[in-house]
Amino acid sequence: MESLKNSTIKFISDIEIPMRDGTKTFCDIYLPKSENSTPVLLQRTPYNKSSPQSRSGSSIDPIVAAQNGFATVIQDVRGRFSSHGKFYPLINEIDDGYDSIEWISNQDWSDGKVGMYGGSYVGATQWLAAISGHPALSAIAPSVTASNYHDGWTWQGGAFSLGFNLSWAIGALTLDNFENIKRNSKDTFNAQTIENLIHAKDNLSELFEYLPMKNLPDLKEGLAEYYYDWLAHPEYDEFWKNICIEENYHKISVPSLNIGGWYDIFLNGTLSNYIGMKKNSPLSYPKLIMGPWVHSSNPSEIAGNFNFGTKASGGYINLQETILDFFNHWLRPTPNKSEDSKPVKIFVMGENKWRDEDTWPLERAIQTKLYLHSLGNSNSATGDGKLTLDLPTDEKEDTFIFDPKNPVPTIGGGLCCNPSFMAPGAFDHSEIETREDVLVYSTDPLEKPIEVTGPIKLNVFVCSTAKDTDFTAKLLDVEPCGYARNLTDGIIRGRFRNTDEDASFLNPGQIYQLEINLGATSNLFLKGHQIRLEISSSNFPRFDRNSNTGGEIGTEKTFVKATQKIFHDKNSPSHIMLPVIK
Repeated sequence: MESLKNSTIKFISDIEIPMRDGTKTFCDIYLPKSENSTPVLLQRTPYNKSSPQSRSGSSIDPIVAAQNGFATVIQDVRGRFSSHGKFYPLINEIDDGYDSIEWISNQDWSDGKVGMYGGSYVGATQWLAAISGHPALSAIAPSVTASNYHDGWTWQGGAFSLGFNLSWAIGALTLDNFENIKRNSKDTFNAQTIENLIHAKDNLSELFEYLPMKNLPDLKEGLAEYYYDWLAHPEYDEFWKNICIEENYHKISVPSLNIGGWYDIFLNGTLSNYIGMKKNSPLSYPKLIMGPWVHSSNPSEIAGNFNFGTKASGGYINLQETILDFFNHWLRPTPNKSEDSKPVKIFVMGENKWRDEDTWPLERAIQTKLYLHSLGNSNSATGDGKLTLDLPTDEKEDTFIFDPKNPVPTIGGGLCCNPSFMAPGAFDHSEIETREDVLVYSTDPLEKPIEVTGPIKLNVFVCSTAKDTDFTAKLLDVEPCGYARNLTDGIIRGRFRNTDEDASFLNPGQIYQLEINLGATSNLFLKGHQIRLEISSSNFPRFDRNSNTGGEIGTEKTFVKATQKIFHDKNSPSHIMLPVIK
């Protein structure tokens, strides 16, 4: 054990934590310079315990935590960096989380209370450890993480989250951990293997286009077989249910501080975890913080190419101090008075201010229907598409051609994990709105500000010439100058319109009512701005392209065009549901 220079803490590196099956995992430990045992903060990460991201780049700096009286442990999960064994995302984290907490709680520097912190996959390790029910786990602070590793992680609305899955699997999971994979594998990986991985990471645009998707060569032969397993399980089956947080809220009783962003890829998961714990385990006193943030453990005021102001940053609201206060309350004998504050803190975009609330969704929200209207020519922003409070009468449907060979490109939104190919956040969609396969519906310029805060749903009547196809939707805030800022979006795959557990194909030409989940937002549409809705059939490469053939997902090599129709008349009153705050 060695003391850090000019510090009041002690640091120990590469300490073994054994798992029940004999696998050796390793951790770094930051200890307060104290003779007494202390509560412990644990981060279980696949991203290298010794990296700057896992130290100062996470939601809590372990040195700061130790200086505040918390022993802090950062552990490489099995199969990652220093730890032995084979890494397969998620499936080992329940038992391994339990075993790690058990080891920590029995150390002489531990007082028997453990909290967990961190974001993304590190958030997943917290929720999965909480399912294990270890009595020493006393609180968790997961940020920007999911609630369901099928819908909202690898799939969404029945579409494969291609951009995230491929960039994450090739870069953060395989290339970054190549030396460990090589060490733990019986196969021989040579210099050419790593050159191939580097080429794949640097040329993601080519890989996004690769067909059939299941034959992509770059992750085969023992590198990341889980990627192909994800693709082979489009339905919500036992493969996913065994590790689903939403299925296990009733098993979790620990307090949780849930931190998320309006432009985070796991926006829905953060909100679902708060709501699920509030409903199923109310005595766990869940808390929620939502900022205008992208997928990051160090949130700033910049999201995409939009600046929400200095007050939007995590530093402005003292996020690290807030998390430490949360752990002080639940891991110390004497409760911290700061926990008496309201459980929900949200950043209202447009107004660009923080606000404390009693719960989420806001109970005072007025569910308001804005109906789609046009004369049958809503194609592009120069069309005649309108959004109003008035019910439609006899109106001609809107039509566009969806060509999977020429999909609508992804611009911003909740994205991860390679900003060079898919930059997350808020961007101007004016260029997208020049396309004929993008239907645009807008309100007139607002005569007074309107705040929309809460979940967003689109109920839309459609038909297609295809037996399976996709429909996408985006909500935007349009400034008087024409800058169209994306707020939130969603997708639905026709075969999974009823349930994600069993496919049911469309009858070409038949009208269907679809509900598209656009996630949630909090935005003040200012006077003179417009509320806008975009509808199309692709958002690529965020989501894989639907071939329109109805073939097995991942196996298709050919595409066909589909004619899509959107109905908005008295028998088919398509509308977007907005939670309006007065």
